Amino acid sequence: MTQKKSTGLRKKDILEYHENDRPGKIEVIPTKPSNSQRDLSIAYSPGVAEPCKEIQNDPEAAYRYTAKANLVAVISNGTAVLGLGDIGALASKPVMEGKGVLFKIFADIDVFDLELDTTDVEKFIQTVKIVAPTFGGINLEDIKAPECFEIERRLRDELDIPVMHDDQHGTAIITGAALLNALDLAEKKIGDVKVVFNGAGASAISCATLYISLGVNPKNLFMLDSKGVITTRRENLNKEKEKFAQDTDIETLAEMIKDADVFVGLSKGGVVNQKMVKSMAPNPIVFALANPDPEISYKDATAARKDIIMATGRSDNPNMVNNVLGFPYIFRGALDVRATSINEEMKLAAVKAIADLARETVPEVVNLAYNRRDLSFGKEYIIPKPFDPRLIITVAPAVAKAAMESGVARRPIRNWKNYEDHLITKLGRDDKFIRVVMEKAKSDPQRIVFADGETYKVLKAAQILADDGIAKPIVLGRRNKIDELVEKYALSLEGIEIEDINEHPETVAEFTDIYYEARKRSGATEYEARKNMITRGYYGSMMVKTGKADVLLTGLALKYPSAIKPIFEIIGRKAGVNKAAGVYIILTKDGPLFLADTTINTDPSVEDIVEIVENTAEAIRKLGLIPKIAILSYSNFGSNKGRIPDRMEAATKLVRKKYPDLIVDGEMQANFAMNNKLLEEMFPFSTLVGNKPNALIFPDLASGNIAYKLLQSYGSAEAIGPLLVGLDKSAHVLQMGSGVREIVNMASIAAVDAQQRKNGKG
Repeated sequence: MTQKKSTGLRKKDILEYHENDRPGKIEVIPTKPSNSQRDLSIAYSPGVAEPCKEIQNDPEAAYRYTAKANLVAVISNGTAVLGLGDIGALASKPVMEGKGVLFKIFADIDVFDLELDTTDVEKFIQTVKIVAPTFGGINLEDIKAPECFEIERRLRDELDIPVMHDDQHGTAIITGAALLNALDLAEKKIGDVKVVFNGAGASAISCATLYISLGVNPKNLFMLDSKGVITTRRENLNKEKEKFAQDTDIETLAEMIKDADVFVGLSKGGVVNQKMVKSMAPNPIVFALANPDPEISYKDATAARKDIIMATGRSDNPNMVNNVLGFPYIFRGALDVRATSINEEMKLAAVKAIADLARETVPEVVNLAYNRRDLSFGKEYIIPKPFDPRLIITVAPAVAKAAMESGVARRPIRNWKNYEDHLITKLGRDDKFIRVVMEKAKSDPQRIVFADGETYKVLKAAQILADDGIAKPIVLGRRNKIDELVEKYALSLEGIEIEDINEHPETVAEFTDIYYEARKRSGATEYEARKNMITRGYYGSMMVKTGKADVLLTGLALKYPSAIKPIFEIIGRKAGVNKAAGVYIILTKDGPLFLADTTINTDPSVEDIVEIVENTAEAIRKLGLIPKIAILSYSNFGSNKGRIPDRMEAATKLVRKKYPDLIVDGEMQANFAMNNKLLEEMFPFSTLVGNKPNALIFPDLASGNIAYKLLQSYGSAEAIGPLLVGLDKSAHVLQMGSGVREIVNMASIAAVDAQQRKNGKG
């Protein structure tokens, strides 16, 4: 019985994603100033002649004066694309762009994708060789076997830059690490185990070859293709398959898998049944890697054998084999030492580094992302998770060291601590932060009620949240109006609950009574209570108040004061909190930046600012980050006197006294807060030196509001928010006119906030 995978993705959404705004997924951005005639004269003619002459005299100078050192080509002819097969070069371009995105977000490597319209091996090789001077490395992708073996071998031999066919070696490296750890848990020696492969394509051949390098006895390794067991009696085998031909009479998978210690599936779904798994040796290791449906589902395999150690290619099972654990960091390490190739020593170093990482204590940020408190080395954790931030500082240095020790590094690393610090700077991208937040939200989906249910944007966002399992959306609105929008925009309401207030008079009456009882000594009449309760902002707030929903999102079509009023009247502040605050999250290329207060407190006092700092820090911790807070003013550490700098100085002193473990400093100007080198140069005593702030506290509402809107308007950073901190429950106001992506991001963050509250963390 196979396990069907629901991707939650619709064709229309996928095509819109690739088409909207700028078609495609990548762009080229200048890295040097280009806003004056002088800049342009240096960047191009006549100034550019100088680096050209330097490179002519010394080709290695290209790594100093051009982007070559950090540029990888992702090259394919489209003959073996994903599960699509031979779709041709042009049709493969979206995949190659996608691979470029992964290189960038996981290892900060720039990519040009090249789709070569040829199936001729010699033409392919010659074309790559011709364009190779442009690049620091070559990633071959989606090229069918057996041609891919010859292409990679020739290019490795004939070029002096790193070349790797990830379809071959990526899976081999990740499963190699998984194999070492699984064998350790199973208490088996690698030289003694029987290994059975189902599948004999490029990935299977490479996996088998690497396993032998790791210590598997070639006589104990058996491989099957679509025609059955590869034996010495088979004719017309290509030379790659011939290497794995065994002298055996066994022809079928059912016979061969009997008493096997390890099964590796790189074929198709459903070819292994429970009876086959039961016939394997004690403590069997099963890597069922066909996608979207494994050779046997995780559920069926673990039901058949309690002693099984299993990995799949699916994110909804433990031990997901994902090539992103390897290729970004392998190329990172290879580029950083200017390796002339990616050799066997470097691949084995990556295997060991990934395997060893799984044995180390799992950082809290990873546990948070997967809603676990107990991730540790064992049957359900034999390889690291893709969001583990330690991968880049573990795998890349291991690969770099192996390149140096094997003699292929042209630029050895001398100071490994400095190198590790350099790698850490590549971890801050905002998209990684959002992915971790979404993964965390998926681990325990919260009921999010949307007050603005009669809008396309909210319905579309709700559809995405439901499809991706991020949340359980509840949309407030008139059912007939929502149905009209669903029909007009071809949306789906699967997994979405519609709450039409007109259909629930008993709930309106219940909410009215609760509201009136709470507000009657604040001037509310019964008539006003009922009038308020048939509006969606009040009704949604009361749903959260009474536990009928976990989160409220409102404000898409309302002015901010109108949107926030019912939240304060019904949900109110958390016990002990005098001032709630609005926090905008700005997604920058260096990571998320939290700005407070940007929406509520016009002219906060010293005590108010201390409370804003406390609540902002708590919100940052809930998202799995360490708060590093700069308290802003127009002065630096008392350099100017006045009402605002004096207040921010006093607030800083009080915060540091009240929360001595908090990384915080001030008062300071914004440029010093954002430029750590400048801060170190001028104020080396600051506790923020070496701790670049991820939160800025503004002296008043005007400065905070202006700052976030200026940042947002330039288009260089995306704003999410405002996140309301200091409230008794999770309720937040969307920015008026927010886009679908912003709503989804905000909902994900709000869901994590609600999760942490349930777990007693806020």
